[in-house]
Amino acid sequence: MSTDTPAPEATNEETRPAAQPAEPTLRLYDSAARAVVPLAPTVTPGTVAIYLCGATVQGSPHIGHMRSGIAFDVLRRWLERSGQKVVLVRNVTDIDDKILTKSAEAGWAWWAWAQRFEREFDAAYRALGVTAPTYEPHATGQIPEMIALVQRLLDAGHAYVGDAGNVYFDVRSLKDYGSLT
Repeated sequence: MSTDTPAPEATNEETRPAAQPAEPTLRLYDSAARAVVPLAPTVTPGTVAIYLCGATVQGSPHIGHMRSGIAFDVLRRWLERSGQKVVLVRNVTDIDDKILTKSAEAGWAWWAWAQRFEREFDAAYRALGVTAPTYEPHATGQIPEMIALVQRLLDAGHAYVGDAGNVYFDVRSLKDYGSLT
């Protein structure tokens, strides 16, 4: 046995500095940067604002409808557990062509049809344990603003009127159209 090999250095747990717990960092894919980056609230430090496109209440919900609610509920809970304040807005589309058509076919008032299925969506979210959003605006509460926005787009040449009075956004009118998707 050789005596030239030094003995391993003894360690003393009491003299080693205590490891600091790492701050939880959520990294998300940023489609504009085309990279995974740390989430950094940009408007109000310590507050994360999330807008989630919610249900179009034209019929009964199924698990595909619930997927986004569940996914964003997990995100919200993780952020809150990490010390962030979360403001989650999930809209309800309670008027559209499909709601009008289906309610007329069933002999229902459109608003009663929408309310019936909104209640079903609410029950499904609750059954799955999805936390209620901070705010839940309804499309019908924003009709004047929608009409004004459409008019502004038409006036600026960013939209055009098609068949049956439908208005379409002219994607060629905006050089970087799609950059936020």
